[in-house]
Amino acid sequence: MDDPGMQRQPSMTSVILVAAAYVAAQMMADIASLRIVLVAGFSIDAGTFIYPLTFTLRDLVHKVAGIKAARVLIVVAAVINLVMAGLFWLAARLPADLAVGPQLEFGMVLSPVWRIVFASILAEVIAELIDTEGYRLWVKNITHRYQWTRVLVSNAVSVPVDSLIFVWLAFGGLMPAAVVWSIFLSNIIIKGVVTLASLPGIYLVKERAA
Repeated sequence: MDDPGMQRQPSMTSVILVAAAYVAAQMMADIASLRIVLVAGFSIDAGTFIYPLTFTLRDLVHKVAGIKAARVLIVVAAVINLVMAGLFWLAARLPADLAVGPQLEFGMVLSPVWRIVFASILAEVIAELIDTEGYRLWVKNITHRYQWTRVLVSNAVSVPVDSLIFVWLAFGGLMPAAVVWSIFLSNIIIKGVVTLASLPGIYLVKERAA
């Protein structure tokens, strides 16, 4: 294993920024996932366009704050997303102020489908924890150099796991198997492209000293 040498501790600002960006990306992905769009003949949830960034952002958290902080953040983000879905559900079911109008659009757009919510959160937690272990093992046993490789390797394992868990928990039994596999394939392709584009991001922050 390469010797990382002496390193300066990252600033608290860096830790806060990458942690906040991770939680924000998780929330935006879960909200966008409520809309299914058609891209190149494939049906995908719109959250797929931003969700892959959470894996690289998790790697950044791991890099600046360590593995324990990364694990805690994964769980915290899952709880926040669950609370957000509950808030949307409550807001959609409370009677609207008719002086303002029926406000039906809120419930039509943001009222959660609980099967999809639970599938998404469970997939996120499992895949992100796998991503954490992949990152840790690569840095510990392989190399500290070529930092982009730790992102690529950890994401290459966690992204397919995430997509597999999500599509089958969310749509298995509701759609023909061929359709579910098609959604899985489109997710993998888009997440792979976003992962490749995000690789340079790992160099944005300083590494936490061991």
